[in-house]
Amino acid sequence: MANQTSMLHVRIDDATKAEATAALNAMGLSVSDAVRLLLRRIAQDQAFPLELKVPNAATRAGMAEAAEIIAAHKARFASADELFDDLEKASGG
Repeated sequence: MANQTSMLHVRIDDATKAEATAALNAMGLSVSDAVRLLLRRIAQDQAFPLELKVPNAATRAGMAEAAEIIAAHKARFASADELFDDLEKASGG
């Protein structure tokens, strides 16, 4: 007797779907194949197959600073030389 199957619906942005689909196709897999592999691995190992961590305080602070820089459109440089000059100034060098 064959196992019954279920439909799984997942929402994801179009760009991520397209990039993942292209990468998986290059590996010879479909998105459905990848999801099946992921879920089978979770069921077998009773664990998520990727290392997930809660960011520590320093990482959270860096993430918050990056978000502020992006929101304020600060620290934009026209070239790598400008970036390095700014870093040297900031470090007192």
